[in-house]
Amino acid sequence: MKLIFAGTPEFAAAALRQLIAAGHEIPLVLTQPDRPAGRGMRLKPSPVKEVALAHGLRVAQPEKLRGNLEAQQMLRDVGADLMVVAAYGLILPQDVLDIPARGCLNIHASLLPRWRGAAPIQRAILAGDKETGITIMQMDVGLDTGDMLSIHPVAISADETAATLHDKLAACGADAIVETLGRLDAIAPQKQPEEGVTYAQKLSKAEAEVDWSLPAEDVARAIRAYNPAPGAFTQLHGEPLKLWLASAEAGSAEPGEVVSADADGVLVGAGQGLVRLAVLQAAGGKRLAARDFVAGKSLPRGTRLGV
Repeated sequence: MKLIFAGTPEFAAAALRQLIAAGHEIPLVLTQPDRPAGRGMRLKPSPVKEVALAHGLRVAQPEKLRGNLEAQQMLRDVGADLMVVAAYGLILPQDVLDIPARGCLNIHASLLPRWRGAAPIQRAILAGDKETGITIMQMDVGLDTGDMLSIHPVAISADETAATLHDKLAACGADAIVETLGRLDAIAPQKQPEEGVTYAQKLSKAEAEVDWSLPAEDVARAIRAYNPAPGAFTQLHGEPLKLWLASAEAGSAEPGEVVSADADGVLVGAGQGLVRLAVLQAAGGKRLAARDFVAGKSLPRGTRLGV
């Protein structure tokens, strides 16, 4: 099948690799413009661009598609059967959705209509969902409101982070789009249910500051959900302390109070229960397992985390 592919991060790059391996013709790849990254703030290509160039595919990086007549004409000139979209980062107006002969398909990282929007992976963990997945969806101008072509459930484990769930869903999405395209003519698109709609709002750095007054389960899930970005954090002696992995357990202490700190973790009180911190990062330091962190930093019982 002749495809235009539109995507930017590694989640999308996984799908592009699989489509290439499956033998689809991809005369054009759309991705976000190169962005400054790293300490030197040098322009860095997106993972999708890197995959496309490695396979000799043509890449375009328009700043926008809405009202961009030159970019829209470029898409028409391709004569594609379909556009496959995965975490592209630009809104596709109706003029663009109508260009491919069979429209545009989106690889969405949730079981729609749950978690429409920008951060479905993190929001699923934050909410304590036991399952999420991939939905292959026919795109329309709404926010993830199009008809569903296929759904592919993925379990969320008890110790899941956004990083590990991202990788599971990226692999699932790559397989799902190839499988769906392979039987596209036999699929009857299904309307999304009207019940069960939730929205995955974009993440902010401010919300990643730990609220120790919350139940331990909520705190631990938040720490895992914000790993790798924006990174959960608290305060230790007035300095930021990043938290990367945590679990909840029974017990009680004042919210933010350190109960113990040893090789098994840093145990901290929450609004209900205790939070065991397994991976921590002091300001200016590296991520460390608890055993290494406590070896270099004293955290006596009664130390308070947070403001």
